[in-house]
Amino acid sequence: MKERSERSRIYLDITVRLFSAFSALFGLVILIWILTVVILRGISAINWEFFTELPTPPGMGGGGLANAILGTVIITVVATFISVPFGLLAGVYLSEFGGQSKFAQNVRFLTNILMGTPSIIIGIFVYTMLVRPFGHFSGYAGSVALAILMFPLVTRTTEDILQLVPNALRESALALGMPRWKVTINVVFRAAKKGLITGIILSVARISGETAPLLFTALNSPYWPTNFTDSTANLTVTIFNYAMSPYEDWQKAAWGASFLITFAVLITTLMVRYLVREKHGK
Repeated sequence: MKERSERSRIYLDITVRLFSAFSALFGLVILIWILTVVILRGISAINWEFFTELPTPPGMGGGGLANAILGTVIITVVATFISVPFGLLAGVYLSEFGGQSKFAQNVRFLTNILMGTPSIIIGIFVYTMLVRPFGHFSGYAGSVALAILMFPLVTRTTEDILQLVPNALRESALALGMPRWKVTINVVFRAAKKGLITGIILSVARISGETAPLLFTALNSPYWPTNFTDSTANLTVTIFNYAMSPYEDWQKAAWGASFLITFAVLITTLMVRYLVREKHGK
């Protein structure tokens, strides 16, 4: 096998470094561009009425998206309460009990497939299961769709975080006579607490901006989300509807909602980075 010359290796190293730096710079420029446009166009729509009033008909001016904000919070919270317990249990099984068994490997494989499934497919599935049989859209169906998207994220994050806990902690607790389930709850979970919280927060941030599943499940509504068994207002579908409309005031409200979601995801990301930094700093 012919070895490459030292000069060719240097040129290849420089080329790869330059390409990597350019790719990183390109991605950073696009991100800054998007954030700048969203902030400049969206912040002008943010006021007290935006958070407290219902939307008005096009051309009337004023109003807000309080119903969509509240609906998004409710749908996300319900989805979190549905997916987190099952995701944590699945992750615990894969990390602490399943090991490399054939069943555990199949679960990991199916979880990876579910993670890569387009969100619109999940929306169509839930529409077929929960919307069409009952004859109407609902906030519950939207929460179930988001919970399905969130479940594999929580599962894989839980497994990865728990596997970072040193085996010496497990062995020490087992040597003291503690049963395996108590070791998992009282020792492993405590050691991985911040990592698990971080994973859950990131999963919530991941599903908070989904639009396609809610188009097929919760749809939208101009009213307060008092009846969760009917169409429920939410920010992402509102952005879709308002941005596609020809009305300038609705388009402005869509930019305001986009700014709100972007700001919420940014705050969530900064919170996660703080938790991770605090964890590594100790």
